Amino acid sequence: MKNYKRINIDPDKMGGVPCIRNLRMPVATLIEMLAEGYNPELIIKEHPELEMEDIKQSLQFVSEMLRYKEFPLAI
Repeated sequence: MKNYKRINIDPDKMGGVPCIRNLRMPVATLIEMLAEGYNPELIIKEHPELEMEDIKQSLQFVSEMLRYKEFPLAI
């Protein structure tokens, strides 16, 4: 697994969910905003603490997680 310098997983913060640079912004929240149609520039405008590299690494992180996660054959 790649080393993601902008993604932190700390069991003592946010229940251990992957977050962006200890900002208490879950990666899942960022991915959800993208899925809802927010473009990266708007996300950064609304959350100026974020940087474009945070968005890129979040997408890479989720992509890698999906690649290695096992899913049930039927839902």
